[in-house]
Amino acid sequence: MSLSRLFLLVTLAAVPLSPALSHEFWIEPHDYQVDNGGTLKGDFKNGQEFVGNTLSFFDKSTQRYLMLADGVATTLKPRAGDRPALNVAAPVDDGLVVVAHETTPQFVTYTDWDKFVKFTEHKDFKDAVSIHEQRGWSKERLRERYTRHVKALIAVGSGAGMDQTVGLATEFTALTNPYDPGFDGTMQVRLTYDGAPRADAQVEVFDRAPDDSVTITLHRTDAEGLAQIPVAPGHEYLFDAVTLREAADAGETDDSPVWETLWAALTFEVPQ
Repeated sequence: MSLSRLFLLVTLAAVPLSPALSHEFWIEPHDYQVDNGGTLKGDFKNGQEFVGNTLSFFDKSTQRYLMLADGVATTLKPRAGDRPALNVAAPVDDGLVVVAHETTPQFVTYTDWDKFVKFTEHKDFKDAVSIHEQRGWSKERLRERYTRHVKALIAVGSGAGMDQTVGLATEFTALTNPYDPGFDGTMQVRLTYDGAPRADAQVEVFDRAPDDSVTITLHRTDAEGLAQIPVAPGHEYLFDAVTLREAADAGETDDSPVWETLWAALTFEVPQ
């Protein structure tokens, strides 16, 4: 995959981002537009800057995995080790299919304080360092618990319909359908955390062009948790937003995590 034209752009300000200090996780459909009665296939991806490794499905790392079509949610149950992780029959009727996956908690240990500080700066957690210091937590070794909460939008036939909130701990819900013939080029999304709008939150947008170049921009939600993001025909998108919170069990043992991150992601494509 060519990345010869990688740009790091910040919305409303030409401030370069630091190199990626985290790994995004997303669902990457093999085709974002599928014929009626065809097959929905897609990979679990983990990587940086919209380029990543393909992961197999494992039930031990899955909290929820479902497909929503025509208002009906169906639990997806691949076999352990299946790759692609998404491989199911598409609905016979036209419609927008939403695939959602929520992981069980996993852990990362920081032994480099500066790396953690750069992560908080990259993801715009302004108070994290001061809170960490006020709590007296270790800077030599700190653990983070993290979970993933990801969705993908796939058009079957005409792709008519709308995204729906499925109750992920943190979630993007698309308020516009990029596959609709009347789509005006602005993707409107709502970001929630524990079911409530997440106001003034950073949304990192990864835009993959037809030549595989990737552009990264930063956007923010408004007071109602809404973001309006311009998108282009023929491009594939990953929206990413991270919530950082103090771990409920911080300090219980020397090995307890002190921070938790919850990663929301949404992938879709805008037709040519």
